[in-house]
Amino acid sequence: MLKVFVKGLWKENPVLMQLLGMCPTLAVTTSAINGVSMGLATSFVVVSSGIVISLFRKLIPPQVRIPVFTIIIATFVTIVDMVLKAGFPDISRELGPYVPLIVVNCLILGRQEAFTSRNPLHLSVLDTLGMGVGFTWLLTLLGGVREILGAGTLMGAQVMPGGFEPLIIMLLPAGAFITLGILAALYNSVNLKSEGR
Repeated sequence: MLKVFVKGLWKENPVLMQLLGMCPTLAVTTSAINGVSMGLATSFVVVSSGIVISLFRKLIPPQVRIPVFTIIIATFVTIVDMVLKAGFPDISRELGPYVPLIVVNCLILGRQEAFTSRNPLHLSVLDTLGMGVGFTWLLTLLGGVREILGAGTLMGAQVMPGGFEPLIIMLLPAGAFITLGILAALYNSVNLKSEGR
């Protein structure tokens, strides 16, 4: 059962290995707090919808499973969006339209179709939780690197010395692509070395 959870953290990381969720990965990770916020929002949706879908998987007719999954996912996205707007308006503004777009995030629908609709509740919770945590840590890392190099801060606190000249490109879309490319190269390098290649 531990393997089901851990695979989302590294071996089948939704961003680095499966290349899922690229839109929020590249768009909102201008800071570590944005990465954490989007990761937690996505994790809540993937785990919550996974629980509901796993519980009712035998009652959902195969012909309408995708529309039903989408409605369930959209329900939890609406909850996240409302909670962010009511309780965390600054974060809600930062994330902008990307919270409602969680509905069409391939990570969420893909996990529901590939795993939770075919497995019992305990395995579905472990799988979706692993994928959510894997997505969150990568968005946080990506946002943290971009924030440090682009603004000299981490989680809003100054971490670079006073003479540091921020690399503005890191806060632009090109910085997201560059940083993700470097992280993906490091990920592949580590995986190749662990396989003895």
